[in-house]
Amino acid sequence: MRRLLGSHHGGLVLLVLAILLMPLGFPNSFYFDVAINVGIAAIVCIGLNLLIGYAGQISLGHAGFFGIGAYASAILTSTHGWPPLLALLAGILLSGGIAFAVARPILALKGHYLAMATLGLGIIISIVLSQEVALTGGPDGMPVDPLTLFGFEISGTWSWYWLVGGTLVLVTWLALNLVDSPIGRALRAVHSSEIAARVCGVDTTAYKVLVFVVSAVIASLAGSLFAHFSGWLTPDEADFLRSIQFVTMVVLGGMASTFGAIVGAALLTALPQFLTVFQNYEHVMLGLVMVLTMIFMPRGLVPTLALRFFGDRS
Repeated sequence: MRRLLGSHHGGLVLLVLAILLMPLGFPNSFYFDVAINVGIAAIVCIGLNLLIGYAGQISLGHAGFFGIGAYASAILTSTHGWPPLLALLAGILLSGGIAFAVARPILALKGHYLAMATLGLGIIISIVLSQEVALTGGPDGMPVDPLTLFGFEISGTWSWYWLVGGTLVLVTWLALNLVDSPIGRALRAVHSSEIAARVCGVDTTAYKVLVFVVSAVIASLAGSLFAHFSGWLTPDEADFLRSIQFVTMVVLGGMASTFGAIVGAALLTALPQFLTVFQNYEHVMLGLVMVLTMIFMPRGLVPTLALRFFGDRS
């Protein structure tokens, strides 16, 4: 039992059980809204964790791809009358195409140069979304049509909860399989030593481009879901602070841990909602929680706890 719970399969089972059982303790729709936002953030963080945690490539502009997916769905459905599923796929293709186009020159950089390049990319996307008023509504934002799948409109917190929960499980399963595949081993080799990996025959550039595109596509998917769920979209969802928030979630939960990304997203999304009881001090309390976690659990929450109870990093 101990070995099962410490394995990826056990973690996936626990995730499914948590999604199935949590609604039993939700007293009202507010908790559903929080859970849905947690799920959407967790989807982004799972993809970002593949890039940062496993491949060792920092990105401070990933909210840009989140915004591309969100606005692609919003514009194509609300302005041009596209079916939402087709608009979602178009957003994924656009995000993947942009990521592929910029990945090779950007990922050739190292350290803070790479961080600055990805930051610049995210800022460019955010500025475009803010300035193209006729297309995006500018800073005031724009409405988004409801999501319909196969003729059924997704409405109400229950429907959205199960859709986002199911998507989260699917993305988690795909990420775990990717990590355990030869691609995942190549990404870890790139993270450990890019030079050594190249000497061993690993095409480090190809794998870095691949994981950058995959993480961008996952962020775009989450952005599309967010746009339809919220019903109103502003460029704030693609700005620099949103990107930093995603990175912080990954680091807090534990890099190179798929379930750590989920836990980090849950904490930083849900805690601010429940710390409002401290009135003007909720941000101080949230900062204190993060500082204490990094001091006493520098490897992140999930890897530290997994090492303590199961003898691995999970």
